[in-house]
Amino acid sequence: MNYTKTLLLLAALTAVFLSIGWLIGGVTGMVIAFLIAICTNFYAFWNSDELALRAHGARRVDRASAPEYFQMVEELSVRAGIPTPAVYVIDTDQPNAFATGRSPDKAAVAATRGLMQMLSREELAGVMAHEIAHIQNRDTLIMTVAATVAGAIAMLAQFGMFFGGGRDRGAFGIVGVIAAAILAPLAAMMIQSLISRTREFSADRLGGEICGNPLWLASALAKITRTNVLMPSAEENPASAHLFIVNPLAGTRVDRLFSTHPDPQRRIAELKRQAATMGRMPSRDDAPRPVRRGGSAPSPWQ
Repeated sequence: MNYTKTLLLLAALTAVFLSIGWLIGGVTGMVIAFLIAICTNFYAFWNSDELALRAHGARRVDRASAPEYFQMVEELSVRAGIPTPAVYVIDTDQPNAFATGRSPDKAAVAATRGLMQMLSREELAGVMAHEIAHIQNRDTLIMTVAATVAGAIAMLAQFGMFFGGGRDRGAFGIVGVIAAAILAPLAAMMIQSLISRTREFSADRLGGEICGNPLWLASALAKITRTNVLMPSAEENPASAHLFIVNPLAGTRVDRLFSTHPDPQRRIAELKRQAATMGRMPSRDDAPRPVRRGGSAPSPWQ
């Protein structure tokens, strides 16, 4: 059901893109928009992982430099039935993580230093299982394509405002151009957000199965969402916010319609329901523990 919904949303995003081309330049505009979509998606397909990792200053680690963290990702990947992705650490205090890459064979996972310092081993396993679930579901490619098309829609709409379209810009003329410039980016943002939220719920559920206990991820989400730590690289690159397990942007007060992440409390409730169906009952180890304030002890995962 989630995949059907995702495909429908991607189709809607493409329809918005082609509609802008038609409003700006008629049939010719649709053809140009289609060619732009092909070019932008081709570029995103081959370069999305490198762009995301570079944007956040991620450094690659291996079995020698981060043995326990690397082994955890390796073991979870085996449970998920995918090749072990490249493993990265982001040197920031904000607790967060993301996955990227065009396929399970060309994937990477990254966790922040703050995440590894804050969480227990079980909670970290829950988070990394969620990211590996994104890779197994090929969500990293889906969300990259959605973000790229949404960005292209905004660019095309601005182009139409500046140049006003040509003689073959369709029945709505300049009114259509103005409407496209105002409404299309909002529609694209809403559809992209719906795609991201749909994939997060799927990754939560599959991640709970991969790590064996959904309560580990539920506990991790409870801790992460109680923090308020700025992530400079995310503020500088807000287009990558949808990749992270929770919204990395500080001070965001946007309507839920345009939020790239589901409500954390709803995610936690869904994970608890999943745990109950799996016969996993809460224990003292699964309960969220207070977030450490001030200086944190060195993490065994680094």
